[in-house]
Formats: sequence, C-alpha cells, structure tokens
Amino acid sequence: MTDHDEIPAGVDRDALTALAGGYHARTVRPLGAGQAAGHLVKSYAIEAPGRTVTDEDVRAALGITADHLATARLRGSLGLTVLLIHAGGDGDYVLVHTWIEGYMADLAVFTGPAGDPAQLRPGRAGLAPCVWEAAVLAHERDAFTRHLLAGDGVLDQRLAAWRGDVLAGEVR
Repeated sequence: MTDHDEIPAGVDRDALTALAGGYHARTVRPLGAGQAAGHLVKSYAIEAPGRTVTDEDVRAALGITADHLATARLRGSLGLTVLLIHAGGDGDYVLVHTWIEGYMADLAVFTGPAGDPAQLRPGRAGLAPCVWEAAVLAHERDAFTRHLLAGDGVLDQRLAAWRGDVLAGEVR
C-alpha cells in the first residue's frame, strides 16, 4: 500500500462499522404544500422505525417555519421552502431549507427530544442533514432544477410541477 492508499489514523473504523451495522431504511411521507410567511412550503415527514410524525409535530414545525421565514427575504429568499419534520431515532428534527439567490439555499436545523415538539430549538452551528434528510433534499434539488430552472412553460405551471414532484416511501 502506498501513502496514497493508506487509511489515515483519523478514520474511526469502530464508529463506521457500528454505523453500518445500525443502518436501515426510514419512511418518507409527503405532507403537501402550503404557505408560511409569504413562502410556498413543501413539507415531508421522515420517520424512524417505531416513530410517527404527529399532527402536533406538524403544527409545531409549521410555527417554527413561519417564524424562521419571517426574515428570509433578508437572506435572499426566492419564496420556496422545503420543510422536513423528522421523528428520528435519537430525537426530533425540523429542517427548513429555503432556495435563495445565486442558486444557493439557506438551511436552518432545529432539534429536540423525541415526542416533545415544544422543546425544539436551533441546532448547533455546523449541524447538517443526516443521511435520510439528505436523501429528501437531494430529491428536492433535482425537482427544483428540473421544474423551475430548466423547466418549460410559464412560471405558474413550473411551480405546480415542482409542488407535485414529491418523494414517498423508504429512503436509505
């Protein structure tokens, strides 16, 4: 093995092996599109085995989303947001992903204990989507570029196509 092929000492083999051993599919359910703080919001539930996103979770997440989006224009918002409500294995998460100017996105992550939506708070600096959340956001990136950036027709038709292009089922 050359220096180029050696696995650096910082690679945590035990942690990676443990993650691989516990890896599983999670269910994704589209929750429809609505409006919050002048934005079109497309929402999803992501559910770990044995967990369910409840109506109370959705209401709390929509409130957090509206509060966050109230200042989104200051961050260059284009008015389109994807909301992920994740009943995770180790707690609950709300991700507010907003398309902004310059082909970029603004992401806010909120975390809290499982089943207690009133305790959701902004996540720590640098926190990024987990593998299951990233799968939904990858779908949404493709839907955004396919329908809105590269799509045909008038904008209202492209927005309708984007709203209707959802991910459902199991993601890994």
